[in-house]
Amino acid sequence: MAVYVYTIVARTHPQRLDGLAGVGDPPAELRTVHAATLSAVVSDAPEGLRPKRRDLGAHQAVQERLMDDGTVLPLQFGFTTTDDDAVRTVLEQRAEQFLERLRTLEGCAEYNLKAAQDENALLRRILQESGEARRLNDEIRSGRSSPELPLALGELVAQEVQEREGGAAAGIVESLRGFAREERAAQPRGDDFLNVSFLVDREEEKAFLAAERGLAEELGSEYDLRLRGPLPAYSFVQEAPWDS
Repeated sequence: MAVYVYTIVARTHPQRLDGLAGVGDPPAELRTVHAATLSAVVSDAPEGLRPKRRDLGAHQAVQERLMDDGTVLPLQFGFTTTDDDAVRTVLEQRAEQFLERLRTLEGCAEYNLKAAQDENALLRRILQESGEARRLNDEIRSGRSSPELPLALGELVAQEVQEREGGAAAGIVESLRGFAREERAAQPRGDDFLNVSFLVDREEEKAFLAAERGLAEELGSEYDLRLRGPLPAYSFVQEAPWDS
């Protein structure tokens, strides 16, 4: 049966898995696969696994339990390989790489920040500050415009939105960068213009959180900043370490 891999830790890391259950229905039993210097928490992989709430919660619970006792390399939900021997082989072959990453992540947690801006407020600001956008809008509202003007206005507004949101995203990241060891940007979804994760040292957490709160107050109600954390450092671990 295929093996589901949750996380990688140092061999000396406490592996308190009592009371936890793995993914699947019925839940799979958790176990560890050991190599010389590393261990991986695994279970049998159920067929047809999907990211349902219970299974996502089971995956996350393993990370959080082990994080209480030290540094982990959390794999993304859904990673499987062939068997325990395949897990052990990779732990042995890539021991130096994994141990170095564990050292890098030591004492840190991930904080993920997403940001959106009120669309109506942004459009109002563009019409106030862009003379060309205001001119085109006034002509369209007059009822005497040509059919090409709405398209021209739409293209201009889209360009302004992209530039302004890009500038806002860069400013937000720059304001928080000094409190983090690393950062990883991801593709924003929906109305968001920013999706970025910060690797924050525990000693810098209070300063980081205070800086984020101050930034949210400075930006005002037009902006919606949503911070999640502390989290396992998913964004700072290679997603598929079994791949060559």
